[in-house]
Amino acid sequence: MAMLTYKNSGVNIDEGNRAVDLIKGKIKETYDSNVVGDLGNFSGSYSIKDFMGMEEPILLASTDGVGTKLKIAQMMDKHNTVGIDLVAMCVNDLICQGAKPLFFLDYIALGKLVPEHIEKIVSGIADGCKMSSCALIGGETAEMPGMYGEDDYDLAGFSIGIADKKKVVSGADVKSGDVLVGISSSGIHSNGFSFIRKIFLDEYKYDLSKYVDELNMSLGDALLTPTKIYVDLALDAIKNNNIKAIAHITGGGLIENIVRVIPKGLGLDIETKSWEKAPIFKMIEGFDAIDKRELHKSFNMGVGLVMIVNKEDVNKLVDFVNNRENKNIAFVEDKYKELMEDKAYIIGEVTEKHEGVELI
Repeated sequence: MAMLTYKNSGVNIDEGNRAVDLIKGKIKETYDSNVVGDLGNFSGSYSIKDFMGMEEPILLASTDGVGTKLKIAQMMDKHNTVGIDLVAMCVNDLICQGAKPLFFLDYIALGKLVPEHIEKIVSGIADGCKMSSCALIGGETAEMPGMYGEDDYDLAGFSIGIADKKKVVSGADVKSGDVLVGISSSGIHSNGFSFIRKIFLDEYKYDLSKYVDELNMSLGDALLTPTKIYVDLALDAIKNNNIKAIAHITGGGLIENIVRVIPKGLGLDIETKSWEKAPIFKMIEGFDAIDKRELHKSFNMGVGLVMIVNKEDVNKLVDFVNNRENKNIAFVEDKYKELMEDKAYIIGEVTEKHEGVELI
């Protein structure tokens, strides 16, 4: 009988080492002067010496994944955008409390390790980190045949940020009459993809690779539009404006996410025709098959981030966002650049007349 090897069980350590060789250059591109040590250590190290001027520095942490959007990536065999999604889902949560992301770690679990796929995924993660001005200081790739199919993989991300405790954006002073400013999303981002697959693939039998005129690209490419990263925008806005609360619009959509950052007893009136929606949302609305409230609970519907300000401050914030250059556009494919532009809209206000969200 031939000698048994780890490779016979479906795990190829040599391919794992080759994957590391392919990605280490991309990882080092995210390093700043606070990264301590180099690749290959059992943990990543990061100095916070640059932030010791804060009165009371606190660390904030976030973790998330990309969800079943990965099924679209695997069906399309397109793996260069989901890494950006992974970073976005974590760092966009950190900035809701005004934290600056410091560093990021990733976890990739898969059925069969293909180094070229890992290179594309991690290149996207590195781009997301550069968009967020944070360092990719560690990660793990786990080849698990039997747990995952050969073409399947899952992603998880972890990010740590820092803020001065007295300057944390908490939403505690939000009051009735304050105004909601919505910042445009790039598309569906990374939530609701089980529903998306039900709509487009199960109900309407769309071919992901077929070009769709109203989207200016194939459906698959449109669905894989990277999640917009709002870090630089949000941190700049906080420096230049009196931002009372910030909400990242993820699972639960506009219905459930904004109420998380306002005091109990208050509600929101949202004018759903007050912003321009990305083409993918116009397409979904055109099916006329989903209730309005269900749409705004399932998807971001074109608004990826919401900031709450006093009524007298709202025009200043809108002008600030609309006149600011988004440098992150340089990191995405040409087909996505227009979708990544930041546009601000006045989308509603806080009210004491009711709790929860009323769609107008």
